[in-house]
Amino acid sequence: MKLGTLNGLRGKRLSLTLIIIFTTLLIWGWERTPHQDTFHPQHEQDLYPQVARIKYIHQLPSEEEDFPDADTIGNRTNGTVPQVLSDKPVGSPTASKTTEVDEGLQAITVENNACNYAKGKWVSHERRPLYSGFGCKQWLSEPWACRLTQRKDFSYEKFRWQPESCDMPEFEGSKFLRRMQDKTIAFVGDSLGRQQFQSLMCMVSGGEQRSDVEDVGLQYGFVTGPDAARPNGWAYQFSSTNTTILYYWSATLCDVEPLNVSDPATNYAMHLDRPTSFLSQNLHRFDVLILNTGHHWNRGKLNANRWEMYVNGAPNTDKKLAPMGSAKDFAVHSVVKWLDGQLPLHPRLKAFYRSISPRHFFNGEWNSGGTCDNTKPLAGGSVVSQDAAVDVAAVSAVNGTSVELLDITALSQLRDEGHISKYSIKGTQGVQDCLHWCLPGIPDTWNEILAAQL
Repeated sequence: MKLGTLNGLRGKRLSLTLIIIFTTLLIWGWERTPHQDTFHPQHEQDLYPQVARIKYIHQLPSEEEDFPDADTIGNRTNGTVPQVLSDKPVGSPTASKTTEVDEGLQAITVENNACNYAKGKWVSHERRPLYSGFGCKQWLSEPWACRLTQRKDFSYEKFRWQPESCDMPEFEGSKFLRRMQDKTIAFVGDSLGRQQFQSLMCMVSGGEQRSDVEDVGLQYGFVTGPDAARPNGWAYQFSSTNTTILYYWSATLCDVEPLNVSDPATNYAMHLDRPTSFLSQNLHRFDVLILNTGHHWNRGKLNANRWEMYVNGAPNTDKKLAPMGSAKDFAVHSVVKWLDGQLPLHPRLKAFYRSISPRHFFNGEWNSGGTCDNTKPLAGGSVVSQDAAVDVAAVSAVNGTSVELLDITALSQLRDEGHISKYSIKGTQGVQDCLHWCLPGIPDTWNEILAAQL
């Protein structure tokens, strides 16, 4: 072979090699660049790392929109949730190992549990529901008891969540109370947290009237009598096991205080970097704590409640925190970080942050004709197959802490038929409530998973 021909072949091979290397570097660089998030503007994305690259299949309404308030209008509120689908199953609690997730310039260490209760399927089950929607009147708010409404189809009650790779024992109220003997379980959050609290009260009692339950709300400063136009919490103790289950209403988990105590029309400082004072005052009394927030983080609620964002004891001046999504993420991270720092001082306490409960408005929003009239169970599928949690903000908040994630978003997303919808107590006019759930219903599963994680 001539020398020129040989050199030409070598040159072609070298060029091909350079092209392959260059292409590989381009792909590697693209992989390391965080996917543009259409839910948060870029300046908000810089605040907190995302655990997984995600695609948003629905966006939040404008932060200027407001929603009816569950705690002031008959518990018939409509909120909002980022409904997300993982592009890549990374950072999920599926195996007993630690995974390094490299996002942009920041490597995220994801603490994984041995069992992912959020991955699995809904299955028909003859022993459902766990309690009677007619009988659990002692603790269940009437608008949430769908058996007492004009609804006719209750097939949504007949399903149980079955995790794919772990055992979730059948829930038995008496057995759970014995396990929780001499312990206090506290739910702190918005009205969806209150639904989970009422669900657990009905589950442990079997929906039956109980004479061995004492109202101990006064021990926590709760006023639930006729003088309480808007109770801030409920607490009950089962005398047979000395188990206390309580709920405290904190829509944002932030500490809120009046700016002028002598002015009834005063504005309120909402401290984004401080947890609600109820937590700091009572944390030592709890054995299990479940936090949640999400649906009150919109501009309408901020204005209606006369909240002003505060950081470091002064009005917030950081423009990155001004958008409601950024403020919420900052507040949740702050509360979880504070709680994580407290856990060594309270070694018996097991703390959870519950991922967001999805809403299901179809063909419009809550105020533009949106409905959730479907009554066919699992019309959109029965299986959650992805490993990654879809509420990436919740994952990011608990990542690297001893606070556990109670991941209920994806499995609840499949149950649009389980909302209160247009149904109401007979004789009253219904509204489309596609945020809150019928009880018995989906929040019962949240508590089954909670019991399994305990």
